[in-house]
Amino acid sequence: MLFGIDRLLAEPDLRAALTGKRVALLAHPASVTADLTHSLDALVAAGVAISAVFGPQHGVRGDLQDNMMESPDFTDPQYGVPVFSLYGEVRRPTDASMDMFDVMLVDLQDVGCRIYTFVTTLLYVLEAAAKHGKAVWVLDRPNPAGRPVEGLTLLPGWESFVGAGPMPMRHGMTLGELGHWFLAHYGLNVEYRVIAMQGWEPETGPGYGWPAERPWINPSPNAANVNMARAYAGTVMLEGTTLSEGRGTTRPLELFGAPDIDARAVIAEMQRLAPEWLAGCTLRDMWFQPTFHKHVGQLCAGVFLHAEGPSYDHQAFRPWRVQALAFKAIRALYPDYDLWRDFPYEYVFDKLAIDVINGGPGLRAWVDDAAATPADLDALTQPDEAAWIAARQPHLLY
Repeated sequence: MLFGIDRLLAEPDLRAALTGKRVALLAHPASVTADLTHSLDALVAAGVAISAVFGPQHGVRGDLQDNMMESPDFTDPQYGVPVFSLYGEVRRPTDASMDMFDVMLVDLQDVGCRIYTFVTTLLYVLEAAAKHGKAVWVLDRPNPAGRPVEGLTLLPGWESFVGAGPMPMRHGMTLGELGHWFLAHYGLNVEYRVIAMQGWEPETGPGYGWPAERPWINPSPNAANVNMARAYAGTVMLEGTTLSEGRGTTRPLELFGAPDIDARAVIAEMQRLAPEWLAGCTLRDMWFQPTFHKHVGQLCAGVFLHAEGPSYDHQAFRPWRVQALAFKAIRALYPDYDLWRDFPYEYVFDKLAIDVINGGPGLRAWVDDAAATPADLDALTQPDEAAWIAARQPHLLY
């Protein structure tokens, strides 16, 4: 199969529209071609006049390991063009940076989750393009989590850098498709084009979104593999808790744990509360010791989430519910557990991090209500999921 960048390079008719234009590239370390050449190098070699480069969170080079670490602007040492950070002093392109190009190519590998900030960066780029009369092309890439939809819809007033609009946590779209939805939802007037993939089959195994023939390259430092991308719509919620999400280990965002929980007891309680929510994956109790971040240097009892191997069922797996169930189990086993982390998540100072992550307080309220059942959360969530499936339908390209 071919990604958008591969088609742009292979088809001169597509590149012809860039002739005589100043072209910007929004990219990161996973912005590579089929032969693993970085898109910047490949585009320059193909004669595209790159006049500026933009980098999302973690930077063009992916050099910032931890979350919420800002990147500076710099000059590319090989090509001498300015590199503008969209996760540094600004989150949106500045007026000055928008004057550096006529067309922006967006070549970002997403992981299919609303909270992954490349989604919001695309919206901010489209809004700036509408203001400045610039064209935006998305060189489309697979959603490695595939088409399934899951989670509560972000509520009005809860927009943030991890909440670009009223969509659920697991949106099931590509960035190119999301761009079309953004334009329609926000009424943006942008010269917008998607260079679509060729041969993407998100409902086909074994990849179910990620083609087996393509190597995985971390789009951000802690996005280490397809298992992480599948689990992330659930495990990202750990960032709003005192539980470790595995930062400081070799498998971040594929596990959770803490020094003061019994992992086997947590799994057993999850199985007791809602065994149907655990379909399609395997939970394995394990131990880990973070080398940085939460519980650094402490031995933690943990649970590893395997969305892979013979037990994996793509349609049955629901990572957001799996992680919600883990919180519910911990609350049942340890009623006074200090679960919710209170800090300014993505620079939101007046809301709890877990609520910012979920786009509202609904998930936390369900976890903390001892009388609330899994059926109660389903009753809240299923209408949101059905509404999103309908809303996204006109914008699907594959």
